[in-house]
Amino acid sequence: MNADYRAPRAGRVSSGVTLPEAPGQLPLFLEVAQAVVELSEHKSLRSFSLPYPSRAQRALDRMVLHCLALGQAPPRAVPELLEWCARRVVSDPVFGVPDTLVAPDARLIDPVGRMPTRTCLELASHGPDGVVEQRARNLLGSLEARCGSAERFLRCRSFLARHPVVHQHHRFQRGWDKAGWTHVRNLYRPVPESVLSAGLLLRCNGCGLPALLRDGVEPWTGALVSGAETWCENEGCPHGTPLTLIRDPSHALVLDRSLRSFLALPYAVEQAALDELDRVAIGYEPLPGGFSGYRLRDVAAPARTLYLYDRLQPALLAARCAAPETLSAGPAFVVIPERLAHRADYRATFAAALPEELRERVTLTTPRGLIQALRSPFARSQATMPGYRPPPTADHDRRDDHA
Repeated sequence: MNADYRAPRAGRVSSGVTLPEAPGQLPLFLEVAQAVVELSEHKSLRSFSLPYPSRAQRALDRMVLHCLALGQAPPRAVPELLEWCARRVVSDPVFGVPDTLVAPDARLIDPVGRMPTRTCLELASHGPDGVVEQRARNLLGSLEARCGSAERFLRCRSFLARHPVVHQHHRFQRGWDKAGWTHVRNLYRPVPESVLSAGLLLRCNGCGLPALLRDGVEPWTGALVSGAETWCENEGCPHGTPLTLIRDPSHALVLDRSLRSFLALPYAVEQAALDELDRVAIGYEPLPGGFSGYRLRDVAAPARTLYLYDRLQPALLAARCAAPETLSAGPAFVVIPERLAHRADYRATFAAALPEELRERVTLTTPRGLIQALRSPFARSQATMPGYRPPPTADHDRRDDHA
């Protein structure tokens, strides 16, 4: 996979269909993923009408040509393309996602929630032309500049991570950060139609993120819990997790989706890792930009850095770590939730996808295994040990389902 993508330049034929251009054009599956994300921002993916957004039309045009080249019947319109994204896995030839990049059984649209999957959001963020994670980084960078001080920025960042959904009544509760709200209010949006079930909003009590019922049906009365017919944006909360029903979503606001996915969602693993550092009195300071990175205050030279992620696709996480703007010089510790580390082949896939030169200094671990990894004599001396490969950490205990 060539990560050096450039913005696509549309070539046209007389029929008005967009021709795929090579080299340098965004791969089709990334264009489809970004189109799915854009379409879901305001409207439900269950139904759409003309005119389609330009990105969705371009993805449809390219998919039609791709299917004709494969000898398959193409989708007749954007709604049918969206149905494919919910029904077909990414390894289907019509999408052509390399199995070295994404698990072959993943989908772009969740068939229950009819919303972009986390895999879709991660794909839509892949490469320099990615859109979702990059938006989150830009929003946090602007917030940091507006705050004027590191202390105020960290307080605002924490508020965002802990409040992906804000209801009007929250602002009258004890402890409400009125000063912080003035800095972050512009990062919240009215609740979009796409996350409503029959005009009502469900919030998962496990992760705090929006949830949906299959086919957007009206929530039933009585105790609401997650199960086979529900979906939440985390996609990892266990069945039986209570759901909160918000009957007046017009009085609620939701955090910008990019920040829900790439700040609020990994916040649990971030807090679990920092708790471990506090427990053994290892100091740390946030890296500029506020995107889940910390520099450790210890005697190691060069300085060691910590990165906190919750990504379903390990190869895409490795690609993010390989991006030149991500890792600082020196040893780096990438911390992921326990539940992901125990997933079959996650570590091996991550290691295989890392460039050879990064395998020398990147350690993949979990909150439970972090201190062991930091105290390893190999980790402390890897800056002076050419050829060192970090060993896997023996962290078989689960802290919880989120971290």
